[in-house]
Amino acid sequence: MRLLGRYIFREILTSAVLGTLLASFILFLRSVDPIFELLVKSSSANTNLVLQLFALAIPNVLPFTIPFGVLVGILIGLGRLASDGEIIAMRAAGVSSRKVIFPVLLFAALGGGVAAFATLRLTPYSIHKYTDIVNQLEATQLTADVPSRVFVENFPNTILYVGEVKPGNPSVWKNVFVADVAPPEKRSAGMRDKAMGPMITVAEQAIAVPDVTNNRLQLTLRNYSTHEMSKDLSSRDTIAPTGQQALTASPPSQTPLRSIGMGTRQLLAYPRGKPDWVEYQIELHKRFALPVACIMLAMVGIPLGIATRKGGRSAGYVNAIFVAFFCYYMGFVSLIGLARQKTLPVPVALWLPNAVFFVVGVIFLARLELPGDKDYFGDLRGRVAVFFRALKARVVPEDSAGLGGWRIPLLPQLVDTYILSNFVTYLVLMLASFVSLELIRNFFELINDMLRNNISLKIMFKYLFFLSPQLIYQMLPVSILVAVLAAFGVMSKQNEITAFKACGVSLFRLAAPILVGSVLLSGGLFAFDFYYVANANRIQDALRDQIKGRATQTYLRPDRTWKMGYDSLRIFNYRYFDNSGEESTMSEASVFELEPKTFRLQRQIFARQAHWNASLKTWVFEDGWTCEYKGPNCDAYARFQATTFRELTEPPDYFLKEARKDEQMNFLQLDSYIKDLTQSGFEGTSKLQVRFYRKFSLPLFALIMALIAVPFGFLVGSRGAMTGIGISIGIAVAYIALGQLFEKVGDVNLLSPATAAWAPDVVFALAGTYLFLRMKS
Repeated sequence: MRLLGRYIFREILTSAVLGTLLASFILFLRSVDPIFELLVKSSSANTNLVLQLFALAIPNVLPFTIPFGVLVGILIGLGRLASDGEIIAMRAAGVSSRKVIFPVLLFAALGGGVAAFATLRLTPYSIHKYTDIVNQLEATQLTADVPSRVFVENFPNTILYVGEVKPGNPSVWKNVFVADVAPPEKRSAGMRDKAMGPMITVAEQAIAVPDVTNNRLQLTLRNYSTHEMSKDLSSRDTIAPTGQQALTASPPSQTPLRSIGMGTRQLLAYPRGKPDWVEYQIELHKRFALPVACIMLAMVGIPLGIATRKGGRSAGYVNAIFVAFFCYYMGFVSLIGLARQKTLPVPVALWLPNAVFFVVGVIFLARLELPGDKDYFGDLRGRVAVFFRALKARVVPEDSAGLGGWRIPLLPQLVDTYILSNFVTYLVLMLASFVSLELIRNFFELINDMLRNNISLKIMFKYLFFLSPQLIYQMLPVSILVAVLAAFGVMSKQNEITAFKACGVSLFRLAAPILVGSVLLSGGLFAFDFYYVANANRIQDALRDQIKGRATQTYLRPDRTWKMGYDSLRIFNYRYFDNSGEESTMSEASVFELEPKTFRLQRQIFARQAHWNASLKTWVFEDGWTCEYKGPNCDAYARFQATTFRELTEPPDYFLKEARKDEQMNFLQLDSYIKDLTQSGFEGTSKLQVRFYRKFSLPLFALIMALIAVPFGFLVGSRGAMTGIGISIGIAVAYIALGQLFEKVGDVNLLSPATAAWAPDVVFALAGTYLFLRMKS
């Protein structure tokens, strides 16, 4: 390869690697959450397995991100040559711009080779190995550290309630309530087919030991009793100081191996007549079409890169997103959807995008030396600078210069305007890029459902519109990080930081407008979530259900049939709850009243039906019986046709809790929701409590990202914006990994919710403050 070819090759390589890493990072984030959830719940996860899972999750995204990275490298590299006038210099020296085609296509071919290795060998191996490890960890998730004060339904035909859990080896439970709700004839103890209703076991204390081999929890009960009622209304009660009971857990779930985890030879030999043959053919052709896309995208990228006149690397990145995602991948996934519906043959659907890009690339390359090529990148940064100048001109009149140099200290001055214009330019660019990538990914994910359920594009775009606020809320801190690094990196490369220092302007003064702006963005992010994001999430969830073909979900959960009463010593159970008529009705309602110190059963009420009387503000129980326990047995038994119990004042709304996602509520609504669920004994409030504190910690991280990015932005020096982007990837990966880890640990009550939510902010705030104060200003 000659000197020009090596020069172009080096110019493309760095940007291509960073572009691939950035796209891989964004797509990799989708697999981080389930990995952390699995590792936190599993009792056999070690450092080796953790590293293996993260490493094995990366190859799955490479077949998509390598073609994108190749295009980024070509557009940024050639765009830099064009914007610096090197392409014009080549032409002036009599060297045709077509001389760049061979080295660029050679680089694209090498990228295609790497993508082919990833899609043909690396990805199937990693998926197969990943599935094996996940199934291995799923089988070891049995734990005795159950959540306290909630009704646990993880054990088949068993309802478990524990008042207090002391984690340890073994775990100690206090105030234990166990209801065996299996059909009477299938029970292993008690009256069996003669029984009516559940068999209740209550204990003052229990020692729980997980038996992973037999997939069960072995309980040693202390001061326990069992109670069961027969069909002829005679009770069978037992009481003992100690006893043994086993809770058999649900069989561990096993993840099946998908077509993406099969070898290429297995896909070639897959029988044609099977119902999922089309899916396997799609996977087979995808493995060959995506590596070829590197060359097809390069053919289109060469003319676009050479045509860039200004904007340089920023223009290359924007053009790469548009060409690769909006043009190639959108068409690619849309055609896959048509192939799944058997509208198009699989080979036509998978290879049509490559064919179209080949034709377009040939036309563009043929016109490469023709005059009249255009620059496709706008002057976004100039427009932002004009906006700030116009803002200052409105507030400070032109004749204010004669006031002895007097300035309004709270308004942006010249240095602030210049730095903020650069910062806002990169912030808007990166935020738009990240949000666009996620919107496109969601579009690709739902396009098959859209076509299958005859959903219009209007509904799809409306869904994406209301999804955007949540994405902006999530992506803004990382966008601030990249924007600060890129802005100060470019200024350092152009020696503007050195010039400011020579004029007596310190680095702290240069960082001041960025930090002030980040404070405002953090406050705006909090207000954005409080006033708008929650409502938008409710709309986009409903639209997603419509696109998926699911019925519009009602958020009332009458299927939760075990409830704790107001005083936490009364347990309600019913088979059905009807709230559609004028009076709310419970069928086969039971009430279990417990003694506060020993958790011994004091009274049991059963009724075929109970309805709410609004005037009496109590429940009217019909056709039932009561049983009072003053000792070990039922001492006072009484039947009734209709009666009320004045102490049972829980209204119908208390039993119909609204099941809502934390993203659909602001912090006030979420706090009220958590209190209601905790009082009723619902499971899962620890996760919601972590999300509650995240409502405060996540907006603040926008400021923390700016604080930690400022020192790195000055440190990148002459290495420029792309080095800053590379550093930002490492920082963002560290933050997201640490945040997800603490979040999952908090979800299972290994850390307090406040600690789990605020720990990443504290760690990065301390690191950022230290680096910021250590800057050589």
